[in-house]
Amino acid sequence: MFGFGDMIEKLKKDPKKIVFTEGNDPRILEAASRLLAGNFLHPILLGNPAEVEAVAEREGYNIRGAEIIDPANYDRMDDMVAQFCELRKSKGVTPEQAKETLAHANYFGTMLVKMGVADSLLGGATYSTADTVRPALQLIKTKPGNSIVSSCFILVRPSATGENEVLAMADCAINIKPTADELVEIAGETAECAKIFGIDPKVAFLSYSTLGSGKGEDVDKMREATAKAKAKYPNLPIDGELQFDASVAPRVARTKCPDSPVAGHANTFIFPDINAGNIGYKIAQRMGNFEAYGPILLGLNASINDLSRGCNALEVYSMAIITAALA
Repeated sequence: MFGFGDMIEKLKKDPKKIVFTEGNDPRILEAASRLLAGNFLHPILLGNPAEVEAVAEREGYNIRGAEIIDPANYDRMDDMVAQFCELRKSKGVTPEQAKETLAHANYFGTMLVKMGVADSLLGGATYSTADTVRPALQLIKTKPGNSIVSSCFILVRPSATGENEVLAMADCAINIKPTADELVEIAGETAECAKIFGIDPKVAFLSYSTLGSGKGEDVDKMREATAKAKAKYPNLPIDGELQFDASVAPRVARTKCPDSPVAGHANTFIFPDINAGNIGYKIAQRMGNFEAYGPILLGLNASINDLSRGCNALEVYSMAIITAALA
């Protein structure tokens, strides 16, 4: 597994509380047990305490020390309902409607983060990405200056030198067909996230064209996004539009774009749309033997992340550390 030593050391100095929305899922409980043993994160498990404890006992996981909160019996529910109604007043939400919505763990957990009861949230082991993102957008909202929520994957592979090869790819999970301006925002957020994983970002805006070799609307979009990103982030090595081979292979780069500051050495990849991004990271994962961590949600006012419904306990554990470290 990718070394999380720096993140764990950071969390030991300043332990965070993380909400798991599916508190009675065996994968969540196994990860929570391991996190508790490490003593650097405080898990909050949502669910009926008797049911959560029964599943943990049946599966053999020690969750002593975890906080279990039941959305159906929460002592601060009146306060939560009042804050929810205030946040959603433009939609005319009534207290009755708020209570009905907050019966769902994804909304309840997000409100725990909003109220400061928890620092971060990890959900989605049994529901869709949209069900994680929607409450976050409605209640946590985007950071000042951001217009969208986006995502990136961190891909890790041991290299022949013994050090990990670490890459960032975006947006592979959230924005279906981002505009040039949205791609600029995605690039900035992804580069900042990459730095947390020890990447010195060299950003390539990918296309089927390299610096004008091809024509088309999608090429124009990536060229425009590159120009705007260079202007917005003058201290960040950025180039585009680049084909993938030109972005990573020095020999190809010398032929296609010898004067590029990024080509041949890119490690942070911005895809033109979700089709390319999702296919691209999965090819790297399945055929390139990279470990993929994500999707890591970017642009929100708090650290909230989504799990794959096919995740295992190790992936939950890894994403919990990432999510808390980003808080």
